[in-house]
Amino acid sequence: MSNQANRVEVEIFGEYYTLKGHESPEYMLKVAHLVNKKMMEISERNPILSSNKVAVLTVVNLIDELLKLQEQYNNLLQMMDPEKGDSSNS
Repeated sequence: MSNQANRVEVEIFGEYYTLKGHESPEYMLKVAHLVNKKMMEISERNPILSSNKVAVLTVVNLIDELLKLQEQYNNLLQMMDPEKGDSSNS
């Protein structure tokens, strides 16, 4: 794996950005596509919102999804090894 950063040009909500990172260009394009899709969904449901408010609501929605997935992951780990998840009996 190379230390060289990849760069991709993407469009998100009508604005162009250059993303730079060590992930594959395909992965970065996928991330940008999903952010754009979420912003478009929020904008379509609330057409009077400014682009800044759409961006903030997008972040709030994505963080909500992330936290719920982290909780589900932790619950699955606890189900697989319940003794590690229960430190109150020590």
